[in-house]
Amino acid sequence: MIELTNLTKDYGTTLAVNHLSLNVAAGEIYGFIGPNGAGKTTTIRMMGGIIEPTAGSIIIAGIDLKKNPVTAKKIIGFVPDRPFLYEKLTGMEFLKFIADLYNVETQGLLRKSEELLKQFALWEWANEIIEAYSHGMKQRLIIAAALLHDPKVMIIDEPMVGLDPEAVRMVKDILKELAAQNVTVFVSTHTLSLAEDLCDRIGVIHKGTLLAQGTIAELNLVAKTGEARLEEVFLTLVREA
Repeated sequence: MIELTNLTKDYGTTLAVNHLSLNVAAGEIYGFIGPNGAGKTTTIRMMGGIIEPTAGSIIIAGIDLKKNPVTAKKIIGFVPDRPFLYEKLTGMEFLKFIADLYNVETQGLLRKSEELLKQFALWEWANEIIEAYSHGMKQRLIIAAALLHDPKVMIIDEPMVGLDPEAVRMVKDILKELAAQNVTVFVSTHTLSLAEDLCDRIGVIHKGTLLAQGTIAELNLVAKTGEARLEEVFLTLVREA
């Protein structure tokens, strides 16, 4: 569902992403971890069509993002690290706005919006302006909005920032449910315990280069860390890079 081949972003003074190649299957949750400045957000912005790669290709469900950007984006649910919300709209109005961007049928919009707002524990505040929402509520709303058009691929940058433990559990359960429905989830996070608990496979990026990828067991083999937790594996890989 996701194929990155020699993906590169060179800013001239900084090589942010260096010939990155990876594949993610349908129904898989793939975690993307790395230190600050490793290239995670740059990679995700290229995958979402926000910035253009210097070189390489991005194929989403067989669609070349560069050649057919609109077609590819129709099947992507994209949650950036710093989402922008029109805070003078209500939660319901914001979902209607997003639905219009994706040409979601009006007939099913109210049902889908109500379903998502209830799923993300926001139904009580559906008609309140977003300006009055807490940070966690805004984060839940932006994830709900990304699911309105039933995407085949979810690309999420730091989904748990600002969420309380109950909301973290809620979002984790929703992402697992999506994967069970054959939706591909690509998630970047600094929270290693989240990646360990949630992801089928994990890629470790450092200084724009993919150091290793695989299950926890496979990463342990690469790092030669026995049966260590992800934190130790991650620190070992980054330290030796």
